[in-house]
Amino acid sequence: MGLGTFGGGVGATRFLAGCGARVIVTDLRDEAALAVSRQQLDDVPGITWRLGGHCEEDFRETDLVVVNPAVPAESPWLRVAREAGVELTSEMNLFWQLNPAPVIAVTGSNGKSTTTAMIHAMLSAGTGRAWLGGNLGGSLLGELERISPHDRIVLELSSFQLEDLDRIQAAPDVAVVTNLSPNHLDRHKTLAAYREAKQSILRWQTPGQSAVLCLDDPDVWHWQSRGQRLGFGIDDGQASGVFLEGDKARVRIEGVTREVPLGDWVQLPGHHNLLNAAAAACAALVAGAKLDDVQRGLQGFTGLPHRLQRVTEIDGRTFFNDSLATTPESVEVAVTAFRRPVVLLAGGYDKQLPLDGLAETIRQNVKAVALMGQTAGDLQRLLGQSGGGPDRSVCDSLEDAFDWAVERSEPGDTVLLSPGCASYDWFTSFRERGEAFEELARDWRPPTTAHRVA
Repeated sequence: MGLGTFGGGVGATRFLAGCGARVIVTDLRDEAALAVSRQQLDDVPGITWRLGGHCEEDFRETDLVVVNPAVPAESPWLRVAREAGVELTSEMNLFWQLNPAPVIAVTGSNGKSTTTAMIHAMLSAGTGRAWLGGNLGGSLLGELERISPHDRIVLELSSFQLEDLDRIQAAPDVAVVTNLSPNHLDRHKTLAAYREAKQSILRWQTPGQSAVLCLDDPDVWHWQSRGQRLGFGIDDGQASGVFLEGDKARVRIEGVTREVPLGDWVQLPGHHNLLNAAAAACAALVAGAKLDDVQRGLQGFTGLPHRLQRVTEIDGRTFFNDSLATTPESVEVAVTAFRRPVVLLAGGYDKQLPLDGLAETIRQNVKAVALMGQTAGDLQRLLGQSGGGPDRSVCDSLEDAFDWAVERSEPGDTVLLSPGCASYDWFTSFRERGEAFEELARDWRPPTTAHRVA
């Protein structure tokens, strides 16, 4: 239920069909909207397709419903399945129940994708195999035959995935929580419910497992786990973990303290990436990595697509794609990572999050801002309340926003897509949004001198 465009639905379909199941794929979106995912299953025979709408009998007369994480638990279609006694699961739950290897799992409101990928890079730099999956996209179900108990699995887990994993009492061997701030309130309704979903990553841990928590976030630091507790952030002098002192870090694990030049190893801009690296290093070391593995992993890690990713430089303007920034806090992190003036593209799908902080970040840190999507009007209103502020415009499309932004930019500026909102009003995913921005950036050419004079 819910083929989607993120890869989990494709992975689950291919895996189940390969196990001999008769698979029905049903999605409210039509074939045109799901063309890319649909094409990835062209070589899988025997699939029954229901695209553009659901059929009630499919949910009643079946043995198992594999539910996309984006589907809310109160869906009437799921109620039909429950009333018929049909088991519900998800792609991630299937993987968790069949996976033989230890799991390092990462969640949080911001920084979880980069932290997850950094951990994978560190573990991959050492001995043994490490696998990367979860909310980053794709599916590891198809790799189960190759995964051994001696490998390590590194997963990014969303609040949606954790809600479902809670039902099977999933407990990561190492759990990492980067931070907590309001997010996905259109789904969870309250911050308390969102927090409860996130806390599922710790809820079922045992004393032999570990929890890596952000010491700088008082909320997260006080979350309970029966596992070993470690911290990252600013050193309190007592906790075990990895702690920052400027560009250096103090590593205090198992009673041994070492100083490391963490800032020299991290290849990405911004203090937030030092924090991500501290969290990742702590998790990797607890999972068996060596400090040399941490160093090699970070030195070879150049970032994730759509996460503060440098696209190109043209006519003195540097273009960065930060489409994965879907919270107000992530925009603040992005715009403060640059010393050059920033012309920002911001706004998008309304997740019912407070936008006052995003407006203040824009007011204080950017030269100009192109406002996009459902939240553009609210951001325009908030920016206008105090008077002044950066030059701004409400735009009708990404193309209009891009054109307006580059017209306000000058050589030496950074043109940054960092929306602070989800993409679902104009795009199917943050990936599609980021790729569209990258195409616009690479195709852009400065106007000729004659055109400028005219």
